[in-house]
Amino acid sequence: MKLSDWISLICFVLSLVILWQFRGILLLVFAAIVLAIALNSLVRRLVRRFEVLRPRAVLMAMGIVLVVMTLFSVLVVPLFANQFEQLLELVPQGFNRLDRWVAGLSANPPEWVPDIVADFELPRLNNLIEQFLTFSGQFFGNFVSFFSGSVVTLLQMLLLFVLTIMFLSDPQAYRRLLLRLFPSSYRRRADEILDKCEWSLLCWLGGVSVNSLFVATLSFLGLVVLQVPYPFANAMLAGLFNFIPNIGPALSAIFPIIVALSQSFGSAIGVVILYVVIQNLESYWFSPMMMRKQISLLPAATLVVQLFFANFLGPVGLILALPLAVVCKTWIEEAWIIDVLEKGQAVTSEGSAASLESETPPAIESTNQSE
Repeated sequence: MKLSDWISLICFVLSLVILWQFRGILLLVFAAIVLAIALNSLVRRLVRRFEVLRPRAVLMAMGIVLVVMTLFSVLVVPLFANQFEQLLELVPQGFNRLDRWVAGLSANPPEWVPDIVADFELPRLNNLIEQFLTFSGQFFGNFVSFFSGSVVTLLQMLLLFVLTIMFLSDPQAYRRLLLRLFPSSYRRRADEILDKCEWSLLCWLGGVSVNSLFVATLSFLGLVVLQVPYPFANAMLAGLFNFIPNIGPALSAIFPIIVALSQSFGSAIGVVILYVVIQNLESYWFSPMMMRKQISLLPAATLVVQLFFANFLGPVGLILALPLAVVCKTWIEEAWIIDVLEKGQAVTSEGSAASLESETPPAIESTNQSE
């Protein structure tokens, strides 16, 4: 390697180290970009529909968002906060009922339980539940106070809002600035890849929003039928956690199962069956029907991506794992697989096609001469 190559490699490594130190801010920037892309699609529709200039369309879009957020804050948030606070008060009752059941099962095991399991597994499970009760009491006790009184979270949300407005005001300027980081010979191709990333993010955001609404609606109706307390709060949690695939649905089922345990074990079993049925309907029927044009991600790859981003980037990385995976998948397919790995195959196929075309005319001429 030449000296210039070593210098370029060192600069690249140093850039990655510097970016890693600011990974929290970069995640906020990426979240703002995702929101700006979603709002930009609304702005484009307003421009085409009402034939207005972009600044006025941006103001109209922000006005629509402000009205929706105001209605949501007035009509939905107070009901959710009230039911969620009461739901947290029922959680210890569900854990205590489970603890008493395990203790009774350990003291008087049924005849069908083997002696080894009764002597070893049940006391061990009882100790495990007691430890979990202590941890859950501390966690749920600080859950509401953390999110309601955290100044850092409030400042991050404010920064996210400001960045979204900045990106939305003139997205082409920021896009041109990003394209200048690429070599001049590759900027047109990079612009095409950015278009595909934008389309993929819009498809993902639209599809997962509709799926979350579907899951929340079915959860609310099912919990009302099962007479589980606070169905609205549990349904809202199911819809919100649905944005996190694989892990989210399991997390959303914890609260209603524990609350149902405070009533009876039959109610808890009914909640488990309900959530299993809803997730199967969403995964195998509704999601394929609504998201046919969405970029496809293998389930195992999705889980690995979630674990990777959650481990290195924290809870925010877990929430943004899917849009990050969509962007990474698009860039890897287009910039690496198609433009690098399959470039030689494309040239070979073009050359073979040209050779076939060059060989065809003599055969035709010889046939014509023979005739």
